[in-house]
Amino acid sequence: MKFQGRVLFTIAGLQPEYGGPSTSVPALAEALARAGVPVDLVTCESLPGQAPPSLPPSALVNTRLVSPANRRTRWRSTGNAFAQCLSAPPQDAAYSVVHDHGLWLPNNHAVAEAACERGIPRIVSPRGMLSRWSLQHRGWKKGLAWWFYQRRDLESANVLHATSKAEAQEFRAVGLRQPIAVIPNGVELPGRQPVARDRVSDQRTVLFLGRIHPIKGLADLVEAWSILKPRGWRAVMAGHEEPDHRQELQLAIRKRGIERDFTFVGPVEGEAKWDLYRQADIFVLPSHSENFGIAIAEALTCGVPVITTHGTPWEDLATHRCGWWTEVGSEPLAVALREAMALEDDARREMGLRGHAWMEQDFSWQSVAIQLRSVYGWLLGMNSKPVQVKD
Repeated sequence: MKFQGRVLFTIAGLQPEYGGPSTSVPALAEALARAGVPVDLVTCESLPGQAPPSLPPSALVNTRLVSPANRRTRWRSTGNAFAQCLSAPPQDAAYSVVHDHGLWLPNNHAVAEAACERGIPRIVSPRGMLSRWSLQHRGWKKGLAWWFYQRRDLESANVLHATSKAEAQEFRAVGLRQPIAVIPNGVELPGRQPVARDRVSDQRTVLFLGRIHPIKGLADLVEAWSILKPRGWRAVMAGHEEPDHRQELQLAIRKRGIERDFTFVGPVEGEAKWDLYRQADIFVLPSHSENFGIAIAEALTCGVPVITTHGTPWEDLATHRCGWWTEVGSEPLAVALREAMALEDDARREMGLRGHAWMEQDFSWQSVAIQLRSVYGWLLGMNSKPVQVKD
């Protein structure tokens, strides 16, 4: 059935340094367009010194870039370009659904206000911003925002989108009661299947790829490494850096005398990113909190076994026998690393291949887009309530 309507995606920023949503949101918009859902996207231009935003192909998704002031100071719908886009869709086709990503910022509040004024159904993807860790980070500001506008804005949404059951539980924990669509992020499948790589040395690699940010638990990785001091292993740290956090980590590394084991390579994109995954023997994401953890899915897609924590929604790593899901902290992480490092190369490779098969089966962007399309259709009365929507 042809989708009858037009969807507006809104998100404050898609610059790579903002983490996972800068990858997943454009990919989702593109996948929906390929699934026959007309999608437009509004996001902010880059600030001076920032990388360009990651945008979906213009031939599939019409994208509008607006001033960063709209995510920083313009709170009312009458003065915010995100909200104004709801009144001026392209091609004289009114928007049927607005899908807003993120919380707390002026653009999120203005979109909520405008959608309510115009009676446009709204779905909100908090993107991890209601986790306990996130709520405690700069907690007094978020507490004020929660009572002044953010709770009301969320309660006025028709549907909330969670990328995992754990994230849906976070919504309920803060008192939100409307329907929740539980649909994971998809994962880009690299161009070739995982293959056994030729070894040029006996050194093995543990890879972290993500933001160099306190929420990622990298201090726990440093401490776990100092407990193990594994011979023949190195840790590669890739990603955009939170100001000062890399320096904090490097100081901790030097104090423990393990600086030769750690390499910081900065942000990587495109084929260079996939090459890093393929060269790794183990991927580690020791996060305190993740609503999804796209890097885990990418690593598994490349055939790399994963170690992550209960701060991420990846308990099925054990079920699919492709990784370790541990308590948050340095000691549980050290136990998992010791076990993973003790395996033969072939055993780790078999784990990675099982992970790759799992990703192909359950996490393709095509599958995710079809699920979300059915949620939009339900909001518009085009189909019955999807199984992904929980009351």
